[in-house]
Amino acid sequence: MLLIYTDKVTPRFNYTMKHVFNHLLGVDIAFTSNDTDVMVFEGAKMTYGKHAFGKEFFVKSSDLLFEQGISDVEIHLGYWDEVPCFFQIKEASHLPFDVFAATFYLISRYEEYLPHVKDKLGRYPAEESLAFKHNFLEIPVVDFWALKLKELLLTHFPELTFEKKHFTSTPVIDVAEAYKFKNKGLVRMVGASLIDIWQFKFGNLLKRLKVLFNKQTDPFDTFEMLIELQKKQHKQFVFFFSVADFGTYDRNASFNNQNFKALIKSMADYGVVSLLAGFEACISQPLLKEERERLTSLLNRPVKRVRSKYAKTLVPETYKIMVNAGFNEDYSMGYNNNLGFKAGTCSPFYLYDISFEEQLPIKIVPFCVSHTALIKLEDPKRARYKTAQLLNSIKKVQGVFVPILSNEVLMNNKGGNPFTALFYDILNDSL
Repeated sequence: MLLIYTDKVTPRFNYTMKHVFNHLLGVDIAFTSNDTDVMVFEGAKMTYGKHAFGKEFFVKSSDLLFEQGISDVEIHLGYWDEVPCFFQIKEASHLPFDVFAATFYLISRYEEYLPHVKDKLGRYPAEESLAFKHNFLEIPVVDFWALKLKELLLTHFPELTFEKKHFTSTPVIDVAEAYKFKNKGLVRMVGASLIDIWQFKFGNLLKRLKVLFNKQTDPFDTFEMLIELQKKQHKQFVFFFSVADFGTYDRNASFNNQNFKALIKSMADYGVVSLLAGFEACISQPLLKEERERLTSLLNRPVKRVRSKYAKTLVPETYKIMVNAGFNEDYSMGYNNNLGFKAGTCSPFYLYDISFEEQLPIKIVPFCVSHTALIKLEDPKRARYKTAQLLNSIKKVQGVFVPILSNEVLMNNKGGNPFTALFYDILNDSL
């Protein structure tokens, strides 16, 4: 066990220390604000504060974990053995920066509380982030910091035992549109056909007619292939189905369509099925609750995982809505159009609500790769190289690799589309 002394045990301090030591490093800890406890304790001990007592491991603290609310934090980037870091310390300390304040800053999404310009979908853009501006978005710095902290602690306290972590891969399949042509209803089918004619898209019209008359498989219907691929990999994919009502950003088949319902139920027999929340549901608790109840009633089992459409979230509002709607696990933490680690980590964590200074009961499973971000790179070779780099970083820290793909982009690769080939290689663990 590691005894940690600090002047005051605040909610932020408690949250951050438990995440770093319990969740990331797997070591037991205890807190004290009594200096006598530190002096008489004969085991591994650490002081987090302004001054050390003696020969214990010492990390000089900044003020962030002892404050409340949001302030305009001044940040200067430095390096810790080539790993970017901030909240640097000039005085005597076993670390060159306040690793705990920096960890809290990133995983609490502190910067999203600060004034910023949203993108056209109302999201926090990568370009506004500290990680993007200082070129460490594609490095899981929080996990590297924790690993280096572990190495230093072991040099001081060889008797400390840490739980061994293991690399895992959890592919996510978004099903925003289960079908491109079929099961869309007569009105939508006729309307789409008329648009094809008006825009002279006769090839698209021909494909539509072939699908509707069962002469050709719907291009988005890749579900049997995904089931077989999942069996081959001996792991479960997580399928997020949209069951939102039709709208500008929600264009799936109607939830009342019996074929669509049958598809969802059949996929639940082979993998994990959860909710891809509609575009407006991330800011509307009644809508999100209604969508969850639809899926729960269909599957006849609890639905606890959720992903926001286009990874649109507002911190902390969306996560409070998710909790109140009955979810306890979210897969929205990432940038839809940029590769990298939005919260600086490739390990799950619980979100901290700075507005109320409390931890929310929802586990965040961050993603670092999405098909939209890969396609945005335009060059398949560069996309493959960058994905491999991210994967290698995650394996170094024994983190969780969560790629976001879609049934729409996993269409049959007879044409040899290099991006589609990359997506299959990601699912096949063959990068």
